[in-house]
Amino acid sequence: MREMLTGTEIAIAGLAAAAAGAVNALAGGGTLISFPALMALGVPGISANVTNTVALCPGYLGGALGQRDDLRGQRKRLLLFVPVGILGGLLGGTLLLSIGEGFFRILVPFLILLASGLLAAENRIRKWMGEREKKSVTGSGKEAMVPVGLAGIYGGFFGAGMSVIILAVLALFLDDSMTRLNALKQCISLGVNTAAAILFIFSGMISWPLVLVMVTGALAGGMLGGTLASWIDPVKLKWTIVYAGLIISAIFFIQLFEVPA
Repeated sequence: MREMLTGTEIAIAGLAAAAAGAVNALAGGGTLISFPALMALGVPGISANVTNTVALCPGYLGGALGQRDDLRGQRKRLLLFVPVGILGGLLGGTLLLSIGEGFFRILVPFLILLASGLLAAENRIRKWMGEREKKSVTGSGKEAMVPVGLAGIYGGFFGAGMSVIILAVLALFLDDSMTRLNALKQCISLGVNTAAAILFIFSGMISWPLVLVMVTGALAGGMLGGTLASWIDPVKLKWTIVYAGLIISAIFFIQLFEVPA
């Protein structure tokens, strides 16, 4: 990784994080903006992923705090699933740090394509969840521990689309309202992301100047997104991000097969 970044490059990273924060507040999928932006600036793939994870971590805390009222009566679920998510995040982060940069670059287009597909499927998942709201049992769903752990591993390894995976798993194994399951998902996602971020702090692969400017940008973007919520159609924005993700994935696929001159 380059030792120094220019002021222009740091500013671009801040703007990308602001856009990611705004998109996350409006529709989700902000990582599909910030992560490719870091790679476009010449940050190596693993370092870009690690830096992006740490920088966007505060957004997960905000999401969890924003739905704390919907967590009432879910203490047993929190004690069951959050530790599993934390373990998954640690395993996924360890896996990321153990693979080579070359192999990760091969995975990047596939990961972005997967994340785009998950974002595209989000509405179908939420619609399905809405149809299940008539059932309101409060089982612990211990059978969901392994799928939640696997989602946590994915989240610690890459992260984009993790929340959609966790939400789908919870909807499959727990019969409850979408609002309550979404609140539970926020806490699990926070655990996964925080565990991975703490691991990454000691990896020596974080660009701290980028983290500082991206945290500021993401928080500002999140506030801006909340302000613009009544002006922007989140569905159209989401599909714009999906299509952008597909294009970015295609670009990375093309780069994989480019023959050096």
